[in-house]
Amino acid sequence: MSFFRRYAQNVGALVGLAILVVVIIVAAAAPILYPVSPWQGIGDPLLGPFEDSAFPLGTDMLGRDIAAGLAYGARVSLLIGVISTAVAVLIGVSLGAVAGYYGGRVDDLLMRFTEFFQTIPAFAMAVVLVAIFSPTITSITLAIAVVSWPPVARLVRGEFLSLRSREFVQAAIVIGQTGPRIMLTQILPNAISPIIVTASLMVATAILTESSLSFLGLGDRNMMSWGFMIGAARTMLREAWWLSVFPGVAILVTVLAINLIGEGLNDAMNPHLRGRKG
Repeated sequence: MSFFRRYAQNVGALVGLAILVVVIIVAAAAPILYPVSPWQGIGDPLLGPFEDSAFPLGTDMLGRDIAAGLAYGARVSLLIGVISTAVAVLIGVSLGAVAGYYGGRVDDLLMRFTEFFQTIPAFAMAVVLVAIFSPTITSITLAIAVVSWPPVARLVRGEFLSLRSREFVQAAIVIGQTGPRIMLTQILPNAISPIIVTASLMVATAILTESSLSFLGLGDRNMMSWGFMIGAARTMLREAWWLSVFPGVAILVTVLAINLIGEGLNDAMNPHLRGRKG
């Protein structure tokens, strides 16, 4: 309960959590709120916001409901953001834990491998991977995960290097516990706080990356996304501003909310801040 009290002390984090909950609810209820496909034109083209009560956010050049596009786009952004982050964290934690615990040549080899990925611009690599394997939800998710794991690996390596010499780890070695068991049951639970904070921020970065890919035409053509909506309307910014502004605001608000949550988690889980505030 003390964790929740510390988290609640950060007003921005509470606001971010409230916003994210609303986005999740809208995404989950999209098929109920908008049973018609967001790709289908159901109104007059280029209706402005609030011109027609049936389309409060207006319609695009093909008569598609902007509000429906935002709701279905939220599903894509959250799905890709969460799954790609989970895969990246799994890869990063696995490699970082092995490098930090065993050290020596294993550490050198894995860190050189990690640095190789870090020398290539992340977004450029994502573009290349998606273009090679054709744009689908699966390829986009895997591409974002592939370019996102190195910072997690370096973070986990540092945590494991500092924790492997602690007394409780040495005691586990003395009683005969194996290396993998020590990493999973002794060291990882003590290193989980910075991993959670980093993962929360990675979700926001993944959403931005997916939106950028969709803006460039590298999104899944069967799934409506915020980036696609902005990209499709970029030539009509002056004539129909709402086509780009509303999905842009959706991206901004969602990413801001996740960053605020990450800041709140850091305040609640960081032992130095905890001691200073407590």
